[in-house]
Amino acid sequence: MIRTVVDIDGMMCGMCESHVNDAVRNNFKVKKVSSSHGKGRTVIESEAPLDEGELRRVIDATGYEVQQITSEEVQKKGLFGGLFGK
Repeated sequence: MIRTVVDIDGMMCGMCESHVNDAVRNNFKVKKVSSSHGKGRTVIESEAPLDEGELRRVIDATGYEVQQITSEEVQKKGLFGGLFGK
């Protein structure tokens, strides 16, 4: 699982979060996407790495400005994560 964190400038409310989340869901195959206007951040979980240039283009097209993108591979946690994680 890949966790991609996108720092975004310009989100001011819950509708802004929804706008970014919908844009990501409509353009990428993701497991989960969650935005926080308070933190100015969107966290995306996907099976494969996302194209950062395309991600930047899609979010910028919504009217918000991408500041930084970081990605890391994460292991599933939880009851069965340790037993069946791979």
